[in-house]
Amino acid sequence: MEKEIGKLVLVRHGESEWNILGKWTGLIDIHLSEKGIEEAEKTGELIKDIHFDYIFTSALVRAKETLSEMVDTYKDLKTIPIEAVKELNERNYGDYTGKNKWEMKKILGEEMFLKIRRSWDYVLPNGESLKMVYERTVPFFLEKILPILKENKNVLIVAHGNSIRSILKYIERISDDDIAHLEIPFGGAIILNLDEKGHSLGKEIREIK
Repeated sequence: MEKEIGKLVLVRHGESEWNILGKWTGLIDIHLSEKGIEEAEKTGELIKDIHFDYIFTSALVRAKETLSEMVDTYKDLKTIPIEAVKELNERNYGDYTGKNKWEMKKILGEEMFLKIRRSWDYVLPNGESLKMVYERTVPFFLEKILPILKENKNVLIVAHGNSIRSILKYIERISDDDIAHLEIPFGGAIILNLDEKGHSLGKEIREIK
């Protein structure tokens, strides 16, 4: 039987001001919308029953603001060590950064649009593929986060749709093809029980009502 270690909780940032506009945000620092702030507050409420020993966020402001709003709701988070790291940043959308997704869908067509958004190894011009995101997030997870979890400590990560997707690809052993179908909603929490190699022994998803 696999030995269980500390819990890992993954949270995607709340809706940002560019999410409302349908723009690819990537590495641009964009603030949360009013709805995003509300989503972050509700997410804090969702995980009040879990004690955390360490918190990681990306280096981008929308992740940091999400955590800040969660902290205001879940006061115990105020005393926990927090580390903001670029390894957990969103995918770099390169030349597509700032462009409207739905306008680009009309220009590019359905097949190319899905390839840009969801394929595993399509590299965006001057940007990244999901595989490249995986190549920075997963080594960081294995080298920095997993050792904390193996001490039976609980860790919270507040990051982005693609950085979370890439970590879950490793944790849940998701295939290159199937990762295209994984969608991470704004806010809410994915609570994972892991083995010592960082693979899933089970998960719970808590959604914002």
